[in-house]
Amino acid sequence: MRTLTLVTQKGGVGKTTLAASLAVAAAQAGEKVVALDLDPQGSLGAWGDTRTADAPAVDRLPPERLGELPAILEALKAEGYTVAILDTAGVSSTGGNLAMQAADLALVPARPSRLDLQATMPTIETLMRLGMRDRFAFALNQCPPGRSSRATEAASGLSMFGVLAEPPLAQRADHQDAIAAGQGVTEFAPDGKAAEEIRALWAWVDRKMKGNRA
Repeated sequence: MRTLTLVTQKGGVGKTTLAASLAVAAAQAGEKVVALDLDPQGSLGAWGDTRTADAPAVDRLPPERLGELPAILEALKAEGYTVAILDTAGVSSTGGNLAMQAADLALVPARPSRLDLQATMPTIETLMRLGMRDRFAFALNQCPPGRSSRATEAASGLSMFGVLAEPPLAQRADHQDAIAAGQGVTEFAPDGKAAEEIRALWAWVDRKMKGNRA
């Protein structure tokens, strides 16, 4: 089972929205997916509660059980799950560290603003301290649609610290509308630009996770 952890100590960057839509895209690509909400705010779990589709599986892991995460992931692997997606809390914690260490890839969402780029530094430092230098990537999210000097500058800045996932994701209403409907964006508007970008991002993440295991 491959594990993707979404982690950042900066709120409002679309972490849970990405986790949800990537989980759906992975399931649509043929994976048996479980999405675990490790954030006490419970946004991913609440999204899962509104869904009518069977896949992906969505569950919550309360703070008092975060220490059991390695054993829980092993149990899910034994049940035949092929991909686990972990949505972590936006604060530094032991549970968050365990989620990062369990990851084949830690994905760090960031918006194309100077404040957001600066706010990624504590997350980068934690990843480096945990020995994750080759197992994390940035996801540039909520970019202005079309060509943007701001997005280009942000991509250049992030690439100085690590790998940049492809493609960057534009700010599109389909993402928020999909979450409100209890769907991933590839379900809500499968022919839209947002869905196209999420499918491409999942393909990139999947290749990266497999490469990290090689």
